[in-house]
Amino acid sequence: MRAAVAVLSFVLAIIVAPSGPAAAAQLPGGKATYVVSQGHLKAASNENWVRLGSYRFAANGTVSAALYLWWQRHPVARQRTGLVPDSGCTTKAGGAQSRPRMCEVLTAGGFTGAPDESRTGTYTVSGNVLTIRWKIAQTWTEQWYVRSSPDGKLARLDLKSSTLATHGYGYGSNAAVGTRRAMSSVKAFPGSLRQDLTSWAGGKITTAGNQPFGLSAFRACSTTTTCLTYLQPSSNSACQKEGGCPNYGGGTRANISSIQYYLTKISNSDRRDTLWHWCTCLAMERKEFCYTGNSHVKPLMQIIDDSGAFRGWVGAEASFSTGGSRAQDMMAVLRITDFH
Repeated sequence: MRAAVAVLSFVLAIIVAPSGPAAAAQLPGGKATYVVSQGHLKAASNENWVRLGSYRFAANGTVSAALYLWWQRHPVARQRTGLVPDSGCTTKAGGAQSRPRMCEVLTAGGFTGAPDESRTGTYTVSGNVLTIRWKIAQTWTEQWYVRSSPDGKLARLDLKSSTLATHGYGYGSNAAVGTRRAMSSVKAFPGSLRQDLTSWAGGKITTAGNQPFGLSAFRACSTTTTCLTYLQPSSNSACQKEGGCPNYGGGTRANISSIQYYLTKISNSDRRDTLWHWCTCLAMERKEFCYTGNSHVKPLMQIIDDSGAFRGWVGAEASFSTGGSRAQDMMAVLRITDFH
């Protein structure tokens, strides 16, 4: 009888014993800070959106997000950055040149300010799958596959499923979200960057993968921490006479199919950069030196690994038509990195 009482007392002690602190959550890929690009891109829709920003994971199982949102439902005009690349990497002359034109760089509207959205949620990691449940009015759950880089300094998120998004990329490390590299370090990147993207334009979805990104072709400006530029001499498919350049584009007597590229920082205190590019012939058709029409604006967030090294970008395109037609918008979710 005494033995039975002792056993019962032991069981009761287990049941009523005070619990200790909750076990720490497993950080996805062992990394706390991610830069993320995601979008809702469907061919038949004119209400597509893209989001770009950061996720921060805590050991208590919570996650917070700070994101920029661009939505066809609320299109915004391109925004001036205030940066005009100097004469070390641009030119004030027109015609055939080896440097892009000296123009103030544009980016997607709102990207020079604070993020549009902040939200919190909870997360779990099971095997190589990260599940996030956002605490917002509508149901929003995301699942991502988590992959670690061969050197262990970076983790990658590949979108598995989402209540709202159709495409997405994410890259994380334990570098603070305020850690960024100057354009001089970007220019000096020793690896090979390749681009993957899904884009929407004119009611069509286009997917491209493993495209070389010719960073070595970019020219450093005199203010080397701020900007890089590149004048692509010609293009096989863009900047053609049937693509809006009937007088000057490829296939015309002038046969100009060069592209003006500008890669600049947006902030000193976080990961924001931007890529701006446009066909030279489009400006010429409008008798402009700096193109004011439907140029490509692609906000970017730098990918930084555990050692603080630059490893590429995740990005989005949010190029809303200046003519007001949503069918003429250009939207995309992309990554440019050495870890695919």
